[in-house]
Amino acid sequence: MAKFTSFRLVTPAVFLLTSAISVSAHDFKVGDLKIDHPWSRATPMVAPVAGGYVIVTNNGGEPDTLLGGTTPMAAKVEIHESTMTDGVARMRPLTGGLVIEPGKTVELRPGGTHLMFVRPSRQLKEGERFKVTLAFEKAGQVEVEFAVQGMGSQPTAKQEHEGHGKTE
Repeated sequence: MAKFTSFRLVTPAVFLLTSAISVSAHDFKVGDLKIDHPWSRATPMVAPVAGGYVIVTNNGGEPDTLLGGTTPMAAKVEIHESTMTDGVARMRPLTGGLVIEPGKTVELRPGGTHLMFVRPSRQLKEGERFKVTLAFEKAGQVEVEFAVQGMGSQPTAKQEHEGHGKTE
């Protein structure tokens, strides 16, 4: 009887633990693409834009193109490219989208290619999350959740997978 009771108590605990692990993952999938750790930084009260960062891996045999996206949190979602020429930083929209070659990983990050949330409807605060639908030329659309981190922060291994939902 004692073994049976222990088994009945351990089984639900194992189930809850494995459920918590899958819920805390922060990766998304659409077609052959894996979208890992979408994040943004907290913004000042009336910021005209906010940046979005994410890692996209193409596990397929053909290139795909990130075209942009939509979110209720901003008027537009654009892909921007940052460059440095003669000590002058420039940022401009990337026309035609961002190609992700087969077998390659592309990281959208601060100071490089990134998403730009134009005219956010509210201030982004550290610790909150917001949904964005990313659009890819071949894989289609996928809704992902961006985690808002502190101003000036960079993701750490611990932050990359804390408290985010998983979508397949």
